[in-house]
Amino acid sequence: MTRIPARRALLPAFVAGFLVFSIALAAAEILNFPSVRTDLSPEQLKRVQDITRPTADFSKAEPYEAMESGATTTIAPVSRDIFSQPSANLDLEREENFHLGNALFRKLWVSAPSSTQASDGLGPLFNARSCQSCHIRDGRGHPPDAAGTAATSMVLRLARPAITPEEEQALREFKAINFPDATYGAQLQDLAVPGLAAEGKVAVSYSEETVTLSGGEIITLRKPHYALADLAYGPLGETTTLSARIAPPMIGLGLIESIPEADILAHADPDDKDGDGIRGRAAIVRDHRTGELALGRFGWKAQNASVRDQVASAFSADIGISTPDRPDPYGDCTVKQPKCLSMPTGVQKRLGDTEAPGPILDLVTFYSENLAVPARRKASFPDVLRGKDMFYQSGCPACHTPKFVTRDDLKGSDGKDKAQAFQLIWPYSDFLLHDMGDGLSDGQPVGVASGRDWRTPPLWGIGLTQTVSGRQAYLHDGRAHTLTEAILWHGGEAEKARNTFTNLPPDDRQALINFLESL
Repeated sequence: MTRIPARRALLPAFVAGFLVFSIALAAAEILNFPSVRTDLSPEQLKRVQDITRPTADFSKAEPYEAMESGATTTIAPVSRDIFSQPSANLDLEREENFHLGNALFRKLWVSAPSSTQASDGLGPLFNARSCQSCHIRDGRGHPPDAAGTAATSMVLRLARPAITPEEEQALREFKAINFPDATYGAQLQDLAVPGLAAEGKVAVSYSEETVTLSGGEIITLRKPHYALADLAYGPLGETTTLSARIAPPMIGLGLIESIPEADILAHADPDDKDGDGIRGRAAIVRDHRTGELALGRFGWKAQNASVRDQVASAFSADIGISTPDRPDPYGDCTVKQPKCLSMPTGVQKRLGDTEAPGPILDLVTFYSENLAVPARRKASFPDVLRGKDMFYQSGCPACHTPKFVTRDDLKGSDGKDKAQAFQLIWPYSDFLLHDMGDGLSDGQPVGVASGRDWRTPPLWGIGLTQTVSGRQAYLHDGRAHTLTEAILWHGGEAEKARNTFTNLPPDDRQALINFLESL
């Protein structure tokens, strides 16, 4: 079993950190995003500013607070399938497309050649056979249950720093976010089609540390340690870093994409000009189709600009299925894996040039954009309102921005769903990158994001994690079993808020957790 030494990445991490800093400075100079919304009249803009202003009244729920995603919110009864509901305001035609996309999202792909030609093309190396395998009932994934078992809903990202002037230039120009391992590519695939060896297995072990909260409560935190077993194609590169990522929930993605850039960037403060210690930074990426610079919103380090980018990337890296946006039928196979590159593919010329032709990518993207956020529970209950007060007093909204209003110019002509236009939504995220400290660092830069940086994840639906996924696993690698543990892992820019939470009286601390569980 190969355990990755911590010292291996120290010097590359330092160099990469300096380059990330330089890229961030360059981004501030070259971006030309609008500073104010252009989709609203002055009267509408004032209404939006008024309704999204942070509340100071915790005696009652705010107007429309229970409908977390506006008119798209589902009020279906809470069950294990509550994250799989369509946006409530879809018309019949779009709802039919949603259900077609759902069938494709759950579809099990098979290896080529196969008698079911519309379903073959899996791999040759892969992590899962369907989207649903990772996003359990459209919810979040979890780490592997035991050493040597397939990770499935957790992947291990592989990346190395730039080693040539050309690679450094590619980072500065946002033409690359990092560089794959020469042998194993950008992701360790622990599964393979018949006749081909999987790349290896992921093993996770944990060390423990305890934190004592006010009132004497003792919480045990698990720190994960990753090791690789049965590497089939030789050793990893000396500077390759590992980063574990569980599958995030799928709800509300189209609404997130519909938040105007100006409203997200209004919360950015990379130089901490207001002196509050919070330095949210925009993730700058290139749109996979247009090549234009765009605001990263999706992925644990905001490495994708759109839901379509995220879907195409997952098809390629996780399942090994080519799409018009990611046309390579061999997925993450590298030149050092010649047998992988010689395996049959699932490309059928009569169906198109890729294993998942355009209509499939369109439908899965549409499905992913229209998974509804469930309505709040207990939003008006006194203990939840008290917890909301504690959430604000602890400083959590500095990163977990409660609410936005989506664009009003979504008319369907540009492929965006007009059902998501001009909705008051409550994602509890600023969608910016924040330094979360050494405890959560993975040492792996991704574009503008350093090893310590993570995108603020939205909190809507977080209280239904156990119901949907059958277990609780929080943070990027699923290390936290409870919301309390997840908060206690916060460091860096969030250290002050974490310490405030730690020092709250036990009843106030529980009220804050009750508030989160109501989301």
